[in-house]
Amino acid sequence: MTAPEPGGADRAGVPVPEHGAWLRRGISRDGGPLVEDREVVWLQAGSYYADSRGFAGTTSFDGSQVHFHHLTGEPGEDAGSFRWDGANLVERGTNPDGSTFLEIWTPLPDADGACGSWSGPDHHVVRVGHHVVHVDSRAGTYWRL
Repeated sequence: MTAPEPGGADRAGVPVPEHGAWLRRGISRDGGPLVEDREVVWLQAGSYYADSRGFAGTTSFDGSQVHFHHLTGEPGEDAGSFRWDGANLVERGTNPDGSTFLEIWTPLPDADGACGSWSGPDHHVVRVGHHVVHVDSRAGTYWRL
């Protein structure tokens, strides 16, 4: 898989869909090659999200970038500009430590149906259709119902 060429279109940014289940198809760290080293699922239900890497919280859009406010799990906040590439979302962003990334996200099937977000003192759960991600202080876990 090759990374999309850098350019102004990536910087304009679009908001993330209100409801979505996404599988990461590749990541480039600090301009390196686009690779995939593990299954990563991101679920979005309204302004709430959960990422199977172990962080969850809320998103906001400032007109050009989406900000992921980590409220559960791995601390921090990251921001990225999204653009559509067919059905895929291409994200370019910056991690809390200042490193950069490019990620390719493809929609998961069976994301229609029940959708919601639930949280407690040390956990957060997001469901989108047949997909569920649970995040707590130890890890993120993905299930397909």
